[in-house]
Amino acid sequence: GPRREAEVRYLDIRQSLLRDPPEGEENLILLDGRHEFPFSFQLPQEPLVTSFTGKYGSIQYYVKAVLERPAVPDQSVQTELQIISHIDVSSPALLTPVLRSQEKMVGCWFFTSGPVSLSAKIERKGYCNGEAIPIYAEIENCSSRLIVPKAAIFQTQTYLASGKTKTFRQMVANVRGNHIASGSTDTWNGKTLKIPPVSPSILDCCIIRVEYSLAVYIHIPGAKKLMIEMPVVIGTIPCIGFSSRNSSITSQFSMDMSWLALTMPEHPEAPPNYADVVSEEEFSRHVPAYPPPIDCEEQLCCPVFAYIQEFRFQPPPLYSEIDPHPADVEEVQPVSFML
Repeated sequence: GPRREAEVRYLDIRQSLLRDPPEGEENLILLDGRHEFPFSFQLPQEPLVTSFTGKYGSIQYYVKAVLERPAVPDQSVQTELQIISHIDVSSPALLTPVLRSQEKMVGCWFFTSGPVSLSAKIERKGYCNGEAIPIYAEIENCSSRLIVPKAAIFQTQTYLASGKTKTFRQMVANVRGNHIASGSTDTWNGKTLKIPPVSPSILDCCIIRVEYSLAVYIHIPGAKKLMIEMPVVIGTIPCIGFSSRNSSITSQFSMDMSWLALTMPEHPEAPPNYADVVSEEEFSRHVPAYPPPIDCEEQLCCPVFAYIQEFRFQPPPLYSEIDPHPADVEEVQPVSFML
């Protein structure tokens, strides 16, 4: 078809970096050597569209420097800038859950084998890169065929020019469930699908739009798949909610327990002998009189390993240096164990 083009200019700031030539001279003469001219500019207050490079178009920002010289062609160089328009997924519009359901009759004419029904739900509409989307779904297979549930994130690029629209759609992430036999059901209780590094949603540009959707669909052999699509917005400012708190607590717990792998020596030092720490006189004072042992196989009605046997003797005290001048009053320090 005919080629159609459209362009929108969001930013155009021009500065002259060289000072005016001295009085009586037409041009400014620079001596041989390296010359640097620092500059800065302020971005406008209104939000700019996020930088993006797509299949049929792009949104680019760049700084271009032009050196104008008399009687010779101009020289220019440019450097691209990356601009991100932030989207806060904590906004009320993006915190609302999305629920869809659909049913499909498998077969044709009089040879129908039964319906396949699907209901899917996500907790909110807005997510950020790196987050995992929990998917809740119920699948019922009343047909005679073996079906497979799947889920995927699709990116849709829409280009508008001269009143015409062109669309490009691609899958950026997917996950697969278990096979569901005839007459069976399956439930997804928060099956996760992680969002890969993708461009944020672009919804405020008049010629390029980037939108995302979460599709939960069922592959049916010999029939068209049953699909449910739910809109998703990929933002830049994460949601401070219950799921975020859970993830932060989990990361803190993992960080706190990291010493187990970092500080454990390859050959740990053996603990001191109990007889070397506790004297024989003190040992006799603390050992209680225990009844004779019982037959475990006769008394216990479950495996012996399910019980924590009592210590025959008191465990050794905490390992520490012995005070060469102990106090007159003997202090008994409790010893605690974690099983």
